[in-house]
Amino acid sequence: MLVVDDDPTVSDVVRRYLEQDGCEVRLAADGAAGLAAVAERVPDLVVLDLMMPGVDGLEVCRRLRGRFPDLPVIMLTALGEEADRVLGLEVGADDYVTKPFSPRELVLRIRSVLRRSSVHPSAPGTLTDAELSVDLARRIAERDGTPLPLTVREFDLLAFLLGNPGRVWSRADLLDKVWGWQFGDQSTVTVHVRRLREKIEPDPAAPARIRTVWGVGYRYDPR
Repeated sequence: MLVVDDDPTVSDVVRRYLEQDGCEVRLAADGAAGLAAVAERVPDLVVLDLMMPGVDGLEVCRRLRGRFPDLPVIMLTALGEEADRVLGLEVGADDYVTKPFSPRELVLRIRSVLRRSSVHPSAPGTLTDAELSVDLARRIAERDGTPLPLTVREFDLLAFLLGNPGRVWSRADLLDKVWGWQFGDQSTVTVHVRRLREKIEPDPAAPARIRTVWGVGYRYDPR
């Protein structure tokens, strides 16, 4: 586990709670140090502060996604900065926690992301839709045989929608079914749908698979 935050107090609190939960934790005091730490040894997950001097959290996340598309990233954002949270999701964060936060909540979010990113050999088979395939056990999605660079949440969202075609799901439904949140910022779903469309739709501006049902939510239509 890697924690990247320029506030030593926050880093120390997060480290202590994660170590109590059985995690091995490394700390990085800024974005450049965080990138160097990942290059040295890829962690199971990165906890990344958004606002840091020099290379900020958005740029760190963007670079990580370019090299490690399936590396789970949880971003720490300041309370009330909705636009920044959305930007964090846009560049590929799997989840976010707003400051001030409960360390216990952060641990639970980390557990959730890690649980979903782990391989489940007993997961049933492969879902297919024309040139698109999703191997649930290996957590690999492909389009025309080429692996898609999906984040943990993007894979979960695709697998859920592809496994439940033809039904309309509200953003609240998807937060519950995919993220496991009973409440939360529904723009999280909007951003992930947009990112997923960019990776699976021939024309993301006119999606043929993940369709918007105005005033209700989203529906997956097989090709």
